[in-house]
Amino acid sequence: MTNETDPSPDEATAPTLDALIGERRKKREELAARGIDPYPSRYDRTALADDLHVRHAGLEPDTRTGEQVKLAGRVTAVRRHGKLSFATLTDSSGSIQLLLQSSTLGDEAAAVLDAVDLGDWVGAAGEVITSRRGELSVDVTVLTLLSKALRPLPDKWHGLTETDTRYRQREVDLLANPDSRRVFDIRFKAIAAMRRHMESEHFVEVETPILQPQAGGAIARPFLTHANALDIELSLRIAPELYLKRLVVGGYERVFEIARNFRNEGVSTRHSPEFTALEAYRAFGDLTEGMDLTEALVVAAARESIGRFTVAFGDEEIDLTPPWPRLQLLDLLEERLGLRVHPTDDIGHLREVCARHGVTPLPEWGPGKLVFELYDQVLLPELLSPVLVCGFPVEVSPLARHTADDPTMADRFELCIVGREFANGYSELNIPEEQAERFEVSAAAKARGDVEAHPADQAFVRSLQYGLPPTAGIGIGIDRLIMLLAEVDAIRDVILFPMLRPEAAD
Repeated sequence: MTNETDPSPDEATAPTLDALIGERRKKREELAARGIDPYPSRYDRTALADDLHVRHAGLEPDTRTGEQVKLAGRVTAVRRHGKLSFATLTDSSGSIQLLLQSSTLGDEAAAVLDAVDLGDWVGAAGEVITSRRGELSVDVTVLTLLSKALRPLPDKWHGLTETDTRYRQREVDLLANPDSRRVFDIRFKAIAAMRRHMESEHFVEVETPILQPQAGGAIARPFLTHANALDIELSLRIAPELYLKRLVVGGYERVFEIARNFRNEGVSTRHSPEFTALEAYRAFGDLTEGMDLTEALVVAAARESIGRFTVAFGDEEIDLTPPWPRLQLLDLLEERLGLRVHPTDDIGHLREVCARHGVTPLPEWGPGKLVFELYDQVLLPELLSPVLVCGFPVEVSPLARHTADDPTMADRFELCIVGREFANGYSELNIPEEQAERFEVSAAAKARGDVEAHPADQAFVRSLQYGLPPTAGIGIGIDRLIMLLAEVDAIRDVILFPMLRPEAAD
């Protein structure tokens, strides 16, 4: 019988791996020849490992409980001592020891035991006991093979360490690396907490199209595709914003979507072409309610997923405890640059300011874009503790309402932590004519070659003509938030199956 000394997949040479797979196939065939199905269709489990540990905590050594159970999980360790064998069964809740005695196993169970390899799924029926050393165990009388693993699992002491393999074979990474399970447990708990908070605030979760006639709701480069049935060009969603606001027009006053979005842009430790965001829209509010909601969602995610409000970022400890400061962008820039800048400033002057601070402007950038890039490239990287930065140029905020006293500045905020943007929100522009004018400006930019310019969405303008009430909207980057909470550096570490180049052919 195979034991813990099996070489791991990333350590074994191809011939060695082929030989191991061949041995396991042979065992499977031998079981089938005995009439034992190596892939049965079901198994009626009655307990989880962790439940048994809780229920029988504190038992004296060599105790028999009389409780009969049926467990199911993977075999992650096997030890044989003559006619007595021990195995570790691991299920979704944890692990428990199996005690297997030749004298109490039937012929079929004994045959399965002889053929068991690490990684096999088995069902184990028997009495809950404690061993002579006091370890909680199941004294197995029936052992059932549920699925034969043909490939060996990674070595449990060294795990699966090759980065590309970890991302391509996430299922194996999750089996081998407890820290990967930790990260994704945090992700699932955080998303669940955010969803519960939205429901407690009477938001309705909705679904909007992923395939769209034109990608809107953000400034980004879309993926393009073709629908053969309709013979039309389509874009993958870059944001659900415009559809969600149309639902507010339709009478759903509080809506949200946890959406997969797609942007045909660069790949880095912080950017993925496919990512997850939470977007929400609330009628009768402005960016103040948007900031309140953003803060509450991040706090809920931290509390429920990691149970604390402090996280490590390099050598820094970041405190997420609310409330967070709400500061004006232009004031922060003035403090950082030593002079006041504004979208109404002479464009030549703004270009000079950018050059002095290491920002290389592109010819098509207007004054609002130049001010934004000073923020994005100079100020933002220095904002470590949570801060809600308020007031952004309208030029880079085509869907946001402008401030009451300045038509060049938008009622928009960004949540900044550890030098990164985690959330974006604003008071929504709900004046049809002004939205149409902004779309015209964006369309002109797109005609000049700006692939990220926002398209002119006439269906959305028509929707606004039916009346969009005052509305606050927010978008939170889920993946970046999980990176912060789980204290990891790469976005691929928080996405179960990240986008990768195709595997090289063997």
